[in-house]
Amino acid sequence: MSAKPRFATVWLGGCSGCHMSFLDLDEWLLELAGRVDLVFGPLTDAKAFPPDVDITLVEGAVANEDNLELAHDLRANTKTVVSFGDCAVTGNVTSLRNLDGDTDRLLQRVYVDGPDRNGVLPSAEGIVPPLLPKVLPLHQVVPVDVYLPGCPPSAERIRAAVEQLLDGEPGDERAYGIRFG
Repeated sequence: MSAKPRFATVWLGGCSGCHMSFLDLDEWLLELAGRVDLVFGPLTDAKAFPPDVDITLVEGAVANEDNLELAHDLRANTKTVVSFGDCAVTGNVTSLRNLDGDTDRLLQRVYVDGPDRNGVLPSAEGIVPPLLPKVLPLHQVVPVDVYLPGCPPSAERIRAAVEQLLDGEPGDERAYGIRFG
């Protein structure tokens, strides 16, 4: 009996809508759980990205130093990286902060001038990892093997992509808006 494929999901800078759409797979998640070994994601207790992962779905854009480190770790340890949702594919809403261009001014406006009663910058207290100068889509940081656009992609499209990857058959990319390599 061969080992189950090692499967991971990652949430970088974004709204978590892609993971919510993934959870909309409902009963098919039970079938998926029987086919893969979930080794990393919001529903696991893993603190560090594991080695030898077969498929990783990556939601969100690369917005801070922690995202950057995780992106490099997952690429180094994953056979097939899937850019999952518009933030990962294009930067989408997360990259709107690029319009300002000054992360210090942005943090000042949001945390000190905004509704925070204490007027404390979270980066000064280590609450928020340092922001990168620009938010980047995943492929601008690491090589990506599969693109699954959508905000968020539908559960049906996610299932089609995951099934094609698990079955080793690219299939008809146009049918579900999936782009391989």
